[in-house]
Parts: sequence; structure tokens; C-alpha cells
Amino acid sequence: MIVRAFVVLGVGLAIASAAHAQDYPVKPIRMVVPFPAGSSSNDIIGRALAQRLAQSLGHQVLVENRPGAGGNVGSEYVAKQAPDGYTLLVATNGPQAIAPHVFKLGYDVLRDLAPVSLVAIIPYMLTVHPSLPVKNVPELIALAKKRPGQLLFASSGNAGTPHLCGELFKSMAKIDITHVPYKGGAPAMMDTIGGQTQIYCSGVTSAVPQAKAGKLRMLGMATLKRSPVLPDLPTIAEQGLPGFDVASWFGIMVPAKTPATIIQRLHTEIGKALDIPEMRNIISSQGSEVALMDPGKFSEYLRAEIDKWGKVVRGAGLKLD
Repeated sequence: MIVRAFVVLGVGLAIASAAHAQDYPVKPIRMVVPFPAGSSSNDIIGRALAQRLAQSLGHQVLVENRPGAGGNVGSEYVAKQAPDGYTLLVATNGPQAIAPHVFKLGYDVLRDLAPVSLVAIIPYMLTVHPSLPVKNVPELIALAKKRPGQLLFASSGNAGTPHLCGELFKSMAKIDITHVPYKGGAPAMMDTIGGQTQIYCSGVTSAVPQAKAGKLRMLGMATLKRSPVLPDLPTIAEQGLPGFDVASWFGIMVPAKTPATIIQRLHTEIGKALDIPEMRNIISSQGSEVALMDPGKFSEYLRAEIDKWGKVVRGAGLKLD
């Protein structure tokens, strides 16, 4: 009788969960962007996605900016909300894949958040100041070996994607180049253009206009595949560092224990939104590429990213703050 009671209880909970998901949503949804408003492609893409989700779900999707600590404040806030599908997180590789290895967080990414969809990938590329006598990755590596410690690579700040891109390059190429952190991508880019630093790994959107103006030289895509925007630019992996892969990414996560049926509903609606040409154009305008992944694939991808950046952080000797 006890076993039967548990079975009946389990069936009842499953039916209740399914009914709850069928009714979902019944009120406005919050989409938390853990960065300042208008400060990044994450905010721009997030707002565009929120607008389209509101249309398909029949309720408002309100964008709420909760910046601080490189995205960790907003991420922790979402992790501690009710798992009911009414609080979404704009997740990115900084707070979700790199920060766990660098900072003492008040939540656990894998335990306290659940993946819904990977949405887009922002390819990175390796650039140098035009005065540097190199035109490809092998020549840069050879020059760095001739001048150990003398070449400077800029970053938007310690433990950011540009920094770890440089550290990964340094490690895989077995060279000694010196890190120069800045307070943001704009000053890092400006000092590389000015020649104060010689190397910068950045997103495609910010680098391409400067390269076309002759202020930077593009050496290679940091992703495994060439960019459709720059099909003639070889990848770093093609130029002697197989497996080299650096990109920022944009996805949606929710608090852990959110019902699977609600997660699947959100994923389905996100997929529909990404089929809209206008939405794809917005993503493309941010130098990003649509990269839809379902919850399972996104979970695998996230774990691989966390593992990869953990090895880079440990190899670079970065300390927990």
C-alpha cells in the first residue's frame, strides 16, 4: 500500500507539473542581463530576443539589468530565484565558464542553474599592430620566440575572454608574451592601435573595422571554423595550433529544478525566434553567429567550456579572488 501511495503521488506530481507547464506563462517573465544596459552585444541580443519571446508567449518579457562583478551579481541573483520559469538569465562564458575558476562565487553554475538554449556564438580573432613584422600566426610565434617577454598583449581585464585567449595562445604556442590588462575592451583596442601593445585577441565586430582602416592586422580566426564574413582569413588552428578555439557565447539559463516541460517550452520558443530573419540579422549585426543548442547539448557544451577554461586559468597561475 505504501509503495502504491508513492506511485500515485509521483504520477500526481508529474500531472501537476505538466499542467503547470501547459498553462505557462500566466504572468510577465523577467530576463536578467548581468551587464549594464547597452554595454554589450549580450544586452542588445537579449532585448531583441525578449521582444520576440513576448510575442510568442503572450506575456511581457521584461529585461532587467543587474550588472556587477563581471556578470556574477546578476548570475547569482537568478540562481537564487524560484524555479518557476519566470526568471531567465542571459548567460555568457565570462561568468558561467571562466568565473568559477577565478572568483569565490555565492552559487554553483552547474548545480544552481539549468541550461535552456545556447543562442549565439561571438567569434574572436587574433590581431596585431601593423608595425609588427608578421603576417600570419607562425611568423608571430617565431618573432615571440626571438623576443621572449618583449611582446605585449592587451586585454579588457584580468580573467576576461581576451586575457584567456592570450594565455591560451601563449601556452599552446609555447611562447613568452606579456599581459597588459585594461579596464575594458575600448582602451585595450585603442592602445593596440596606438602601438603601446602589439597583440590583441578580440571579438570580430570591434576588430574588423579597425583592420579595414589599416589600424590593425588580422592574423587568424580564433574559432575552429573560418568566419563566413571573412572566408579568406585562416583560423589559428589551421596555422599550426590545432584545437585552438576561443569565442564568447550567449545563451539562456534558468534556476535549477525548473520543470523540464517549462525549459522545453522556452527552448522551443527561442528556436522559433531565431528563425525570424530580423532576429538573425540583429545577431549578425553584433558580429555573432546563430548557434542554437537544446538543453542537453548546451549542458554538454557548458561543461566542456568550464573544463577548458579551468585548465587555462590554472596554467596561467591566476589566483582566486
